[in-house]
Amino acid sequence: MRPRFTAHTRSRSLSDPLARALLPPEDESSIERESRIRSEQAAKKVSDDIDEQIRLEKVELKRQKNVIKVLLLGQSESGKSTTLKQFQLLHMPSAFHAERIAWRAVIYLNLIRSVRRILDALILPDPSQPSASASTYSVARNGDDIDSFLHFDGPSARSPSSQSSVRFERYAQRLAPLLALEQRLIRQLAFPDEDDDPPFSDPPIMNALPDYIVLPVPSSVIGSTSPNTWSGELALRPTSNWKKSLSFQSITQPKSAHTGEVRGWWEDARDPVHVLHACAGGEFGIRALWRDQTVLSVLARRRVRMEESAGFYLNDVERITALKYIPTDDDVLRARLKTLGVVEHSFTIKDGVHGANGNVQWRIYDVGGARHQRQAWAPYFEDVNAIIFLAPISAFDQTLAEDSRVNRLEDSMLLWRSVVSNKLLADVNIILFLNKCDLLKAKLEAGVSLAHHMVSYGNRLNDYVSVSNYFKKKFKALHQSHTPNTSRELYIHLTSVTDKHKTSLIISSVRDVILRQNLQNSRLM
Repeated sequence: MRPRFTAHTRSRSLSDPLARALLPPEDESSIERESRIRSEQAAKKVSDDIDEQIRLEKVELKRQKNVIKVLLLGQSESGKSTTLKQFQLLHMPSAFHAERIAWRAVIYLNLIRSVRRILDALILPDPSQPSASASTYSVARNGDDIDSFLHFDGPSARSPSSQSSVRFERYAQRLAPLLALEQRLIRQLAFPDEDDDPPFSDPPIMNALPDYIVLPVPSSVIGSTSPNTWSGELALRPTSNWKKSLSFQSITQPKSAHTGEVRGWWEDARDPVHVLHACAGGEFGIRALWRDQTVLSVLARRRVRMEESAGFYLNDVERITALKYIPTDDDVLRARLKTLGVVEHSFTIKDGVHGANGNVQWRIYDVGGARHQRQAWAPYFEDVNAIIFLAPISAFDQTLAEDSRVNRLEDSMLLWRSVVSNKLLADVNIILFLNKCDLLKAKLEAGVSLAHHMVSYGNRLNDYVSVSNYFKKKFKALHQSHTPNTSRELYIHLTSVTDKHKTSLIISSVRDVILRQNLQNSRLM
């Protein structure tokens, strides 16, 4: 039985033309045999490499199905960083809350910059007083001594509004310590690992330091071209570790190894809160400055609307300058800190339907929106799943900080058109946030006319519902007329991303839309 089976098998194999062709020649020499074996081994290696490449591609494809990439796009100060914070607050609340103490320095800096903007507006010559001259005033910058902070030359200081001028001078003298503190805070954020606060003068504009630069930004005084109205805005790189260095653990020390009590920042005489606390109250303190009707009238004449600026805390001075102040979630969401480059935030959503092992990783990129940073957007278009575009529709009467000749809303529309018309993004989900609706509503209620700045608005009602609907139709029409993919669905939301509750609901809805679309696309792959 067994010999017959073996012979039968061999007979069948020799009858197979392919098997017969693969047999080595009967007269094969040893050299030929070695050459044949080497060739077979090389061919097998090529085959194995191809199999491994296929395996890796399958693994990568599977991984990509479980990674969702989202870009936050929009002009500078459109609300991208706040939206990123909202994602973090919603999906990584513990990490967000652990960083709240670190934001204290940023919030203090925002408050001081608001005071500086008001003082700028008061010190510059009032356009309603023709006799005023820019040469009459000189302003000390970046924490010079009180005596040199405000100087009036000659009798022109005692104009018909001399009483107001003296009052403004008192504010400037009283609040001068804040300008010195501003530089300490900048250094604290730019060099968080340094223990000491060595004095340093006006930081150089566009200084090529590794972790920060000070960008020139115009004064809040609209229409002013005086070089004295410029000040620096701190811009940190994403690699800066200021949050870690300024966290709760780093600014508290144990009082005793036995009691467990801590010595907080409020007991450290060098902490910035003591200067702010001292400058907050009194007749010429921060609170008095913001409540002074004469001051407010000057701001109104100059069309300086402090409430519209990022990092606005003047309505909360008493709470924020308290010695034991801890930022709330809302405080952190409103904080303004310019970042250079691209900020990436990753988190994982557990979902048994959309991802292997129930996990989907989200990577959200906050890409700089200033004009000189927009060329960096293109590399992030590859493999992106969704774009959240933010357009601050309250800015219809404002101009770009980079170019005062360009209307901010017009710039947003041009930017929007360039994004929706990009062929690389034809199949990418696009969600539009028409942002800062709270400021838009307040501005319209204050009597600011949209038609005055946008002739195309015509005779429509100048109320929030009419204006917001007009903007929705305007942006939707731009998408329809320029998109290379007419079947792409556009999702539009009216937002105020500093509103924690409403924005969390919107983000949850947006997240579900992106997840569903990603699942649908993965099934087609």
